[in-house]
Amino acid sequence: MEAAAAKLLGAGIAAVGVGMAAIGVGVLFAMFLSGALRNPAAADAQRPNLIFGFAVTEALGIFAFLVALLLMFAV
Repeated sequence: MEAAAAKLLGAGIAAVGVGMAAIGVGVLFAMFLSGALRNPAAADAQRPNLIFGFAVTEALGIFAFLVALLLMFAV
């Protein structure tokens, strides 16, 4: 019984990373929009950095979700 509770607790803690990734994506796009509105000429040059940052942030969120699933069902 205690092992099952620890497994679910660990999965819940790992799932916090998914929420943090969502916050990270929001901050990423907010900062890009803020910079693009201040200097519209530089916005096109920063778009590849935005897409790369979005991809990395989402990948970390997906990894956290997979760790939570592995802790719940595979361990």
